[in-house]
Amino acid sequence: MKTFMAKEKEIERKWYIIDAEGKPLGRVASEAAKILRGKNKPIFTPHTDTGDYLIILNAAKVVLTGNKLEDKMYRHHTNYPGGLKEVPYKVIMDKFPERAMEKAVKGMLPKNSLGRDMFRKLKVYKGPEHDQQAQKPELIEIDI
Repeated sequence: MKTFMAKEKEIERKWYIIDAEGKPLGRVASEAAKILRGKNKPIFTPHTDTGDYLIILNAAKVVLTGNKLEDKMYRHHTNYPGGLKEVPYKVIMDKFPERAMEKAVKGMLPKNSLGRDMFRKLKVYKGPEHDQQAQKPELIEIDI
């Protein structure tokens, strides 16, 4: 029996919607990463981008369990001595709730050009409206 390898011509891409209202950030992000990677399809091939497009709505209404809202920090370095910057999760959620979701999903994708291509298929909105009505996306319910 031969091993199946998906080819670019054989891949059919669909559009899906996840409503993140009232759901934990990590659970939504892990489901999003699975869809973007294509692990929900029987034709999944690790070295090929077999994933679908994904829209995440209500990113501002996502929840964190425990004390993460006060304790969780996003860190980055400016590449200058002493340039470690820390921003609390609460500030990120107040100003840019889409970035918190994007950062969580991006961390669950491969760290190479394949992962960057998968990340480009993600659209995150802080409210319930989106601009992709023409693609006729399907709503996905996450069991949490």
